[in-house]
Amino acid sequence: MADYLRELFSLHGRRALVTGGSSGIGYATAEAIGRAGAEVVIVARTQSALDQAVTRMREHGVTASAIAADLGVRADVERVVATAGDDIDILVNDAGNNIRKPMAELTQDDYDRTLAVNFTAPYLLGQHYGPKMAARGWGRIINVGSQQSISAFGDSGIYGAFKAALAGLTRSQAEAWSAHGVRVNTIIPGFVLTPLTAEAQAIPGRVEALAARHMVGRNGLPQDFAGAAVFLASEACSFITGQMLFVDGGFSVH
Repeated sequence: MADYLRELFSLHGRRALVTGGSSGIGYATAEAIGRAGAEVVIVARTQSALDQAVTRMREHGVTASAIAADLGVRADVERVVATAGDDIDILVNDAGNNIRKPMAELTQDDYDRTLAVNFTAPYLLGQHYGPKMAARGWGRIINVGSQQSISAFGDSGIYGAFKAALAGLTRSQAEAWSAHGVRVNTIIPGFVLTPLTAEAQAIPGRVEALAARHMVGRNGLPQDFAGAAVFLASEACSFITGQMLFVDGGFSVH
């Protein structure tokens, strides 16, 4: 049984690049992929948070390193690529920002910053690594979407528009590279208790109401994404591409 599970899920010999990897879903994903055997490079803006994340992963035996970068800045995206190297087998696009304002109050700067982090960076990283994965005959791209990829939810604004676009990008990338051994999929979370949702969590009664909406009766936690991350990064995912995997406790079913 152990050999069979290793054949399906082991990531030994693989290298992974995980954006937004210092906290929340990004960290949980990075740790899980690392504990499954891959070398992991995480990217986030704050060096101190990255250092803490790398230390935690190394305590689990993960070979981990970090790159401090703002993925909303094109030059930083280019620096990430140059630093991480071309031999990335698994790309996880988790980094995001969500400017929660009524639609009419959003500014051009809000639009530009949200576009840069939530869509342009995943697009650019995919454009760099997807063809290289295809040339080697194996690769995985995991894009982290949102309930707003499929529906309006809580001042979706332009964040919702770009998360919907990210699901479309997944399908386009899958069309381009799946025949060459690359599998591209989107994870759709429910409401997850992470730093990105702190503003929504601060609204009185909001956390409780959202927990009740999930069929499992609670909100999501970062560790809920470990299994999905390993699955989508592994050989077990060899016949799954261009899809949205809902890791949302039944939130979207209502």
